[in-house]
Amino acid sequence: MKPDFLSALLCAFLLLLAGAPAWADADHDHDDAPAAAAGPALPRFTAVSDAFELVGVLDGQRLTLYLDRFADNAPVPKASLELDIGGTTVKAEPHGEGEFEVQLAAVPAPGVLPVTATVIAGNETDLLAGELDIHADAHEDAAAPRNWRRIVGFGMGGLAALAVLFALARRARTSRTSQAGGAA
Repeated sequence: MKPDFLSALLCAFLLLLAGAPAWADADHDHDDAPAAAAGPALPRFTAVSDAFELVGVLDGQRLTLYLDRFADNAPVPKASLELDIGGTTVKAEPHGEGEFEVQLAAVPAPGVLPVTATVIAGNETDLLAGELDIHADAHEDAAAPRNWRRIVGFGMGGLAALAVLFALARRARTSRTSQAGGAA
C-alpha cells in the first residue's frame, strides 16, 4: 500500500465514522412533550371562591400573592387582603393592581400549612381557603445518575476505532519496508 492510498483510506474511515447515525436508547423518545422547568419550583397555593381566585408563591420569607376575579381572571383593584398562615395572621401589602406581598417572620418549616385569606374589595367581602405544601429540599449535591451502558458503548467504539487505525498503520509500515528493500 502506498502512503497516499493509506491517507485516503483513513480519511474515508473518519468520514464514515462522522456520518454514522446516532443510536438512541429508551430515554430518547421524540414526542411533543412540553419542556421541563429549568429550576426548582417554588412552593405555591391557590384559594378559590365564587368571586375571587388567590394564588400565593413562597420564596423564602417572601410570599407574593396574586388576586383576580374568578369569572374573568381580571386583577382586583384596590382590594384589602389579610392572611392566616398556619395560625399566624398577617396583612398583605399591595404592590400593583391585584398583586400583594407579605414578608413572613421566618421561613416556614416543611409540611402542609393551612392558609385562610380574607378579601375586601369595595362592597364585597369573601373568605378563601387553601393549603401551602412545602417540601424539604432535595439533595442538590447528589450526582446525577449516569448511563453506564452508554459510556461503556462509547468507550468500546473508541477502542475499536483505535484498533483499526493501529492495524492500518502497522500494515502500511510493513508494506513500506518491503518496498524499500527491493532491487539490489
